[in-house]
Amino acid sequence: MQVEVVGLKDISCSPFPCDHTRSCGLYDCYPSGKLLVAFDALQKEIHAEYEGRVEMKLTLIDDGVPPHIEKIIEKYYPPLPIFLVNGEYVPMGRISLPMLQKELERVFREG
Repeated sequence: MQVEVVGLKDISCSPFPCDHTRSCGLYDCYPSGKLLVAFDALQKEIHAEYEGRVEMKLTLIDDGVPPHIEKIIEKYYPPLPIFLVNGEYVPMGRISLPMLQKELERVFREG
């Protein structure tokens, strides 16, 4: 299974403040609030939980948008960061361990 996170180098990881409540479920990136640091923390947690069953990929679109991402943007106009699970758009709009875990479990269940 592959999770692709799409965003810009300097964007926030979420539209919500990076504070002590940690509703995103991540701790290693606090208090940066930045996508790159949050992606690394998310990747670490996913690898620990799913033991290699999930490949994480970060696609930065600062210098150009790949065609498969262009199609998603044209169809859904999603907020950044964009999440794709096995190439399918998943509406999250922020880095969130619980939200991604829920989506991964759904995909694993459905086979």
